[in-house]
Amino acid sequence: MEDKVMRALIACPLFAGMSPMEIEMMVGNVKYHVVKLPAHDVYALAGMPCRYVDIVVSGFLICRMASLSGKQVEVSRLHCGNLVAPAFIFSKDNKLPVSVETDGAVEIFRISPSELKQLIDTDETIRTNFIRILSNIDVFLTQKMKILSLFTVREKVAYLLLESAGEQGSNEVHLQRSRQEIADSFGIQKFSLLRVLSDFEKEGAIEIKGKVIKILNRSKMLK
Repeated sequence: MEDKVMRALIACPLFAGMSPMEIEMMVGNVKYHVVKLPAHDVYALAGMPCRYVDIVVSGFLICRMASLSGKQVEVSRLHCGNLVAPAFIFSKDNKLPVSVETDGAVEIFRISPSELKQLIDTDETIRTNFIRILSNIDVFLTQKMKILSLFTVREKVAYLLLESAGEQGSNEVHLQRSRQEIADSFGIQKFSLLRVLSDFEKEGAIEIKGKVIKILNRSKMLK
């Protein structure tokens, strides 16, 4: 097994708490292959069934949901170690609610749902991890709905900056996405995002230098 594939499996929550040797032994009992997708390729369109159990090895997958008017909202980005649509693998209605495309070249570790069922049936750790993954999805969706439906634009931008600072462990936030992509992820206009960032900077809450935003005063963002 290639090192990059093993790194992805170690990072995958499905194999949490397992050593590399244990992972290799378990994966050795199922049929798998690595799929390579080119940049800006369509992984799946909304409404297509979830046929595989895919884990991102390298690159990024962007998940977007479209409204009836055609406006798209970025729901999430999947990176190394992320499972693709785990809640739909065994669902009776397994049609994906989002369209998924590659952001740059992507490699995927792929097994079939029957192979995953075999792993779940034979290993208690994997079974527990899969249950936890599904539970965490419910928590994530609840939080996402709260942000999109109840937060003001100002609250959404403050949440983004504070959440990113926590993830990066620093008051200097390095944005991984463009302003437009960030606005799309919250379902707001780019102009609204820029206006709030400008207001934060004028109020002395942040300092902006391109894609690096330094948080100077957290309380000023939350007033």
